[in-house]
Amino acid sequence: MKKYLFSIIVPIYNRSDEIVDLIRSFNAQTFSRVRFEVLLVDDGSTDNTAVVVDELIRSSSFQIRFYRRDHEGPGPARNYGMSQAEGEYFLFIDSDCIADPEWLTRLAEAIDTEKPDAFGGPDSVLDSFTPLQKAIDFAMTSFLTTGGMRGHSKKKLAKFYPRSFNMGIHHKIYETLGSMGSLRHGQDLEFSRRIVASGANVISVPEAVVYHKRRTSLRKFFRQIFNWGVARINLTLIDNAILEPLHFIPAIGTIGYLVILMLSPFHPYIFHLWLFGTAMAFGLLTIIFFSSLKRYKDIRAALLAPVVSLTQVFAYGFGFTAGFWMRIVLKNREYTGFVKKYYK
Repeated sequence: MKKYLFSIIVPIYNRSDEIVDLIRSFNAQTFSRVRFEVLLVDDGSTDNTAVVVDELIRSSSFQIRFYRRDHEGPGPARNYGMSQAEGEYFLFIDSDCIADPEWLTRLAEAIDTEKPDAFGGPDSVLDSFTPLQKAIDFAMTSFLTTGGMRGHSKKKLAKFYPRSFNMGIHHKIYETLGSMGSLRHGQDLEFSRRIVASGANVISVPEAVVYHKRRTSLRKFFRQIFNWGVARINLTLIDNAILEPLHFIPAIGTIGYLVILMLSPFHPYIFHLWLFGTAMAFGLLTIIFFSSLKRYKDIRAALLAPVVSLTQVFAYGFGFTAGFWMRIVLKNREYTGFVKKYYK
């Protein structure tokens, strides 16, 4: 019999300003405080994370354990957390998230009724988030921009895999399949793929919501999505089942549009093809504007949503293409994308 039902594992890297809101959201849970623990794994932070966490430990009504490690990335940090966890289920949540007060209660209910081996839930935004954060949320969760692959829609154009911003596994999964891989980006997706391939009972728990602050500038968002495009190629070289037709669309659209744009002055047919493509894109962006306005009731977020959605498509398309060129064509052993300035 495990000491806790849930061990919540949170990797931290220079997020002292955001970890406070996350811990406060754990204090606000409707779930019993004695049935969960929180493991904060500092991945070599250079800010005042340790000081902030020390204060949080003293003021919180549940068990918090804090570990400091060298900077290796979120995967190794989560792996270390799993090696120290005392819960029946290991939960993963990002440090820039806020858990809904019913988060643990909803997960416990799903466990009681469906007895899953692994599960994942959606992310959303709070009204207090900035217009840009809401626009990013729309771009990353809408069926129009993701095909439902991130678990926010009953309709899906690609398989659903739990992601580490809101994910849980039974401790026996860790004991049987081992830990997450060493990839800096996408290690949770590869881990989820292994879990699904093992025949485990994996479910989506749409009622268990976390609120994700995400990136705070378009530059940071572009770098993040570019690296995700690269990661898709890196993951494919590990397990080609991770690559699905939907994942080609941003790259095909990005490269195809740019090629047609460059060739359009040289032939009327190509120019009209470019006009048609631009008109179709404008129509979709208009739908995105009104859909975002309906969801958030925020005109600033709605105006930003088409810009963010375009940024997402181009960033992923460029990253996917760069990863394909570097890893598949040139056969480089390693390529990650943005590294040194990823967090700036």
